[in-house]
Amino acid sequence: MNSFDDVKIAPSILAADFNYLGQQVTDAVDGGADLIHIDVMDGRFVPNITMGPIVVRALREITDVTLDVHLMIVEPERYIDAFAEAGADIISVHVEASPHLHRTLQQIRDLDCRVGVAINPHTPASALSEVITMVDLINVMTVNPGFGGQSFIMDTKSKIAQLKAMINDVHANVDIEVDGGINPETAPHATQAGANILVAGTSVFKHPDGIAKGIASLRAVLARQSE
Repeated sequence: MNSFDDVKIAPSILAADFNYLGQQVTDAVDGGADLIHIDVMDGRFVPNITMGPIVVRALREITDVTLDVHLMIVEPERYIDAFAEAGADIISVHVEASPHLHRTLQQIRDLDCRVGVAINPHTPASALSEVITMVDLINVMTVNPGFGGQSFIMDTKSKIAQLKAMINDVHANVDIEVDGGINPETAPHATQAGANILVAGTSVFKHPDGIAKGIASLRAVLARQSE
């Protein structure tokens, strides 16, 4: 069980209005975002194409908040240097896309970034058993990656709990991030299972009362869990 007061919120710019991206990120930071989550898609590993290092560099110029870069791309090792140079603080690669995962994670570490690994809904927690002591963050996909606005897959709760137990067994200091379908209704399922970072796109950037209210709605749920 987490201390829910320590759970962090990472708005995903995939759901932001790119006509006003800089202002939207500034509003998220002013509204209490702990990290900014950046979904990078290549149209090959996932059926969508999004953004590259140029967006990371632009955001680095306007905020000191942690930039959490999630590479949903094939051959991520080819692009890690570019994202690190652009200003990424955390770089996560997919276990499914990295045949030489150990080497790729070490590459991220050597660039002085925090090391993340992401895992798709169908991939078992055991796939990370050999690298769990190498990483700072595990991104548990709670939707199938590639598009925003999807519904949280409830069956992933058991995997979050398994990963939390694996982390505790090796006494590692690893964050568990959940990514996909997070809103005030689903966030408690993720945090009760052991997650301590919530990636939230639609529920923050498309909240009818504004970005700050979207973040506040998630904070309110966490506050109730802590009571």
